[in-house]
Amino acid sequence: MTTRHSVRKRPSYRLIAEAGILLVVFIALFAYVQFGTSALVGNDGYYHIKMGWLISREGLKPGFPWLPQTILNPDSFYDHHLLYHVYLALFAAAAPDPLVDGGAGLTLAAKLASILLPSLAFLAIWWLLRGQGVRYAAVWALGLTAVSSAFLYRMSMPRAQAASLLVLALGLHWLLKGRYHLLLPLGFVYVWLYDAFPLLLVLAAIYVTAVALLEKRFVWQALLYPAAGMVLGVLINPYFPQDVTFIANHLLPKISESATKVGNEWYPYQTDTLLRNSGFALTLFALGIVGLGLQNKRMNTATLVVLGTAVFFAFLLLRSRRFVEYFPAFALIFAALSLAPVIEGWLSGSKRPFFFRLTPLLMLLILAYPLIQTVAAARRDLSGSKPADQYAAAALWLRAHSQPGDRIFQTDWDDFTRLFFYNTDAVYTAGLDPTYTELYDAELYEKWVEVTQGKVEHPSEFIKAQFGSAFVFSDLNHDNFLRKAANDPGLEEIYRDDDAVVFAVH
Repeated sequence: MTTRHSVRKRPSYRLIAEAGILLVVFIALFAYVQFGTSALVGNDGYYHIKMGWLISREGLKPGFPWLPQTILNPDSFYDHHLLYHVYLALFAAAAPDPLVDGGAGLTLAAKLASILLPSLAFLAIWWLLRGQGVRYAAVWALGLTAVSSAFLYRMSMPRAQAASLLVLALGLHWLLKGRYHLLLPLGFVYVWLYDAFPLLLVLAAIYVTAVALLEKRFVWQALLYPAAGMVLGVLINPYFPQDVTFIANHLLPKISESATKVGNEWYPYQTDTLLRNSGFALTLFALGIVGLGLQNKRMNTATLVVLGTAVFFAFLLLRSRRFVEYFPAFALIFAALSLAPVIEGWLSGSKRPFFFRLTPLLMLLILAYPLIQTVAAARRDLSGSKPADQYAAAALWLRAHSQPGDRIFQTDWDDFTRLFFYNTDAVYTAGLDPTYTELYDAELYEKWVEVTQGKVEHPSEFIKAQFGSAFVFSDLNHDNFLRKAANDPGLEEIYRDDDAVVFAVH
């Protein structure tokens, strides 16, 4: 009895050890990429970590007075990254106010959080591959760090996309295992986590279609459970009913062809850029197609589901570069499932047991070159991030020389995140997404654009009348506006450094 018990336990210890080693490797690689810069990757991370910091001090639902003339005004605000901000709060809680240390503590907290979360997402993909019986699942999972530098770059952002990939990996694992009931709580959590939650329903629909085609049965539970979880996540929500309004307002402009210029992530890559930053992912996808042709049997359900998912994200990637955070991962999963029977057949027919034992080593050697190239490229990409303290001096100066609640007129909507990071005493014109202002008041938005582009002769009149702003903050790239401001008696330059200028509005 004792012997049988010990035999039953041994694989479990081995599994835990394998998972632990993989997690450490992922953390080490993401740390190497992350600390290629002292700044945070992208702009939005400064907003997210500050929200985590506020939650750690004010509770789950802090007030949000900072964007009153957008659809995120105090009466309509919905934190569509709520659980992600709660996650960040665990890291941000010990950090001081940026006024004390210039934001160094919060920046480090965001970096640590952004190392652990994608590592957990990659570990979940290993668990998924292992669950499908893929031989050398750990080596395949390690390949996630080799498929695309842009993928690693996006995964390193202090944003919710790594959490989203983690949810989709778990969702796919449970779908393929037939554990549909677990998709209900997963759908609920996804709604609270990130507004990309409809992706889980798309994944479920692909699965249901694959089962219908190959197994001639309709697994309605695979759609019902995640849908029910999402409905409950929307209805049982600290921000209901604002969440319903925001979801419609936020997603529809992205689906339709909006004329408003949004962040670069919503636009597609040039073909040569995509080949350069994701060439290994595209190669793996092609190898997966070849693997289908080499098999001597009909494609199974799991492989068809992942093929459909990879094609879906490939289509989205051709429309918007932000979906590089999904396609490389599903291209690798598809290749692993497609090539697994081919590799298995090759190994089972081998008469060389010694060579059999060297197979994982051979796979690692093949993986080494793309891994080194991709990780190094991702680190280089991060090194080009704007300095963390780019607007620190101006924002902290404004904090010291303004009254709480004073309105700051910005000439660029994407400067909000850094200003908010350093100064939550002030209130701002626009932020996070320009459509938030446009949807609030299209006429006001158009006039704001004209002012910031230097098309209004005396901008102070509009700034004072429409926004009630006490100060104007501008980077030094808005030359047309700055020329108009210099000749406007209603604007007085009161601060300037190498990055920004501040005007008082009279």
